[in-house]
Parts: sequence; structure tokens; C-alpha cells
Amino acid sequence: MKYDLEPGFMIAGKYEVIDKLGSGWEGEVYRVKEKAIGVERAAKLFYPRADSRNRATKFYARKLHKLRHCPILIQYHTGERIAIDGEKVNVLISEYVEGEILASFVRRQPGRKLTPFEGLHLLHELSVGVEVIHRAREYHGDLHDDNIIIRRKGLSFNVKVVDMFNWGTPGAENYKDDVCDLIRIFYDCIGGKSTYWKQSPGIKYIVSGLKRSLITEKFRTAGHLRRYIETMEWE
Repeated sequence: MKYDLEPGFMIAGKYEVIDKLGSGWEGEVYRVKEKAIGVERAAKLFYPRADSRNRATKFYARKLHKLRHCPILIQYHTGERIAIDGEKVNVLISEYVEGEILASFVRRQPGRKLTPFEGLHLLHELSVGVEVIHRAREYHGDLHDDNIIIRRKGLSFNVKVVDMFNWGTPGAENYKDDVCDLIRIFYDCIGGKSTYWKQSPGIKYIVSGLKRSLITEKFRTAGHLRRYIETMEWE
């Protein structure tokens, strides 16, 4: 089932669809305008098959509320339940974040990659945000360059991550999964395999050839990774 809502479609009589931002296995995301105050929001419409008994909707709402002080998570506002073609559909309304999907942003850069200096700024920003999640005894579970929204800010970046794919109680391996995902994002953004051979020893220490055992021996949580970046020496 696909919704493919047209611009002008009203969600719950309150939110006017402006355009479609994207879609995934769980549902579709739209940029909408809250008519009463003229503020743009994001609306995620879940496919019924992915939201059995409102489980996904409740999960996201509760998780985002718990992590509302985390700077890299999109903030949840409210939930709605509407009907489309006779089918009940759950909707989450959240803040709308201007920016660009990281994968697209990187493709537009010279050589289709970030410089190591830029990449470290990005990795640090992501690590700071994920550290807050880990301190709250939560984890993300599916960090990649298609669910990170980025906007350049001077020498650094503003970043937001979308979706949360964890369902159970986190353990040490879940935190390590997030760390490995962060380092894989960093590796890909600075050119991946084609440039890795010429990277500095400091960067190779972080990437560790993408070997999980080596990475997690050094960085068990995002906080460990953040602290290393802040104290590393440039060769």
C-alpha cells in the first residue's frame, strides 16, 4: 500500500501536505504546514502492516519523548489517526528540519567525498549526539548516510538523525553497533576504500580497517569515540 499524498491534502483537518520527503518500509514522510499557525512540520504516515496494534507509533512517540533533550534527534510533537481509502492510518507529527540527506550532500562535494578534516567534524558531531542517547541507556540501531540530515554551519555541521530501530533493552553490543555504524559512515564519507590507504595514522586508528573487534576494543560507546576525537593529535 502506498499513499502518495498530493500537495494540498489535509491530514486530520490540521496539516496541509506540501510535498513528500521520502518513504521506507514503515511508511511515508511528508512536509506539511500546520494551518492554524503557518508552521512547517514533518508528518510520518505508517503503513498498517508496519504498525500492528499501534506498536510502532507508540514506540516512536515514547522513545522520542524520552530523548527529547538529545540535540541530534528530530523532536516529536503529537500523534493523529486518520482514514485513507477506508484504512485507519497512524500519523506522527514532528519538527521539520531543513537540510539534505547526508548521502546526497557527500555526492555533491569535490571528488564526491569530504576531506578528512570535514569528516572528523561530522564524526564528532554525530558522536556527541549519539553519546546522549547512550547515556540515556538507549541506542539507535540503524545509523547510515540515508537517515542523517545535514546542514553545513561554518567549519562544522548541524546534523539530525531520523527513525529509531531498536525495540528491546539495550546491551553492550547495541552500543558497539552504533559506534561501528558511526565509523562506517565516517569511512564512506572520506572516500572509503579508494582513499583509505593514504589516510593519516590517526584516522586509520579510528577506522581500524572496519574490523569490529578492533573498533570496539577502543570505543565501547559513542562517548569513548567523542573523547578520542577531541584529544587526537594531527600528524
